[in-house]
Amino acid sequence: MTEHVHVDWKTIQINDGKLTSFNDQVATEYPLTIFLNGNEFATIVCTPIHLRDLIVGFLASEGMIRQADEIKDLTIDHDRGFAYVMLNKSLDDYEHDHSKRFIGSCCGKSRQFYFKSDVKTAKTITTKTSITAGQCLALIQSMQDNSGHFQETGGVHNAALCTRDRLITIRTDIGRHNALDKVYGHILENRVPLRDKVIVFSGRISSEALLKVAKIGVGIVISKSAPTDLALKLADDLGITAVGFVRNDKMNIYTHPHRIEETN
Repeated sequence: MTEHVHVDWKTIQINDGKLTSFNDQVATEYPLTIFLNGNEFATIVCTPIHLRDLIVGFLASEGMIRQADEIKDLTIDHDRGFAYVMLNKSLDDYEHDHSKRFIGSCCGKSRQFYFKSDVKTAKTITTKTSITAGQCLALIQSMQDNSGHFQETGGVHNAALCTRDRLITIRTDIGRHNALDKVYGHILENRVPLRDKVIVFSGRISSEALLKVAKIGVGIVISKSAPTDLALKLADDLGITAVGFVRNDKMNIYTHPHRIEETN
C-alpha cells in the first residue's frame, strides 16, 4: 500500500473541442478497518496519511476513549488495511451502544448511532477567545496556501487547528469529518491546550462536522463553505461560533457573533 494521497491516472481531456491526453492526479481512497480489543469496530474510507491521528481522533469522537493514553497498543497493517487497537479498559459498558458499521468518505452514520454516541461526548463551549474578521480571512487563505494535496487533486478536504494568528496543524483527507478526526487525534497525542484555538475548515459545516468541533472542545469554526440548519441549531445550543462562506473579503457569522471582531 502506498501512503501517497494521489495516483497518476491516464486521462483524456476535451478542451474547446480538442482532445488531449495527460496524467491526472487522482485522490487515493483507502479503506481502513479498525479492530478494537480484538473485535471489528468500524471501517473508515480515508486518505492513507496520518492514520494514527485518524484512529485516535475517531475513537475519541465516538466516545471510546477520552485521552490518548487509554490506548495500550496501536498497530497498523498498511498492506491489508487493518488497524489493531488495544485499550487499557474493557468495553463492556459500550457493547449495547456500539456495533459494526460502515462510515463512508462523505457523510456519516445512522441516526440511531449518531444520537447514542454524540449525546455523551459533545461539549458545551464557554471559551472567551475572539478573533477579528481579518484574521478569519487570513487563516482561510493560509490553509488554502498550505493545501498542496487539494491543489494537486481537487479531491480532498482540509482541517486546521489555529491560533488567531497562525496555523498550528493541518490535516488532509477525502472525508471532511476524517480531516477533523485527524486534527483531534493530533491534539490528544500531543496534549495541545485549546484555550485560545480555532478550527479552520474547507468543508461544509454539517451537523456531524459541528459535533466533532464540539467534541474537540474549540469554540470557533471557520469555513469557506456553507452550513446546514441542524449544524447551526447545534452550534447555537453548544456555544460555538460558526462562520461560513469565508471568501473574497466576506463571511457570514451564523451563531454567537460576539467572538468575531469587526476590526481587521
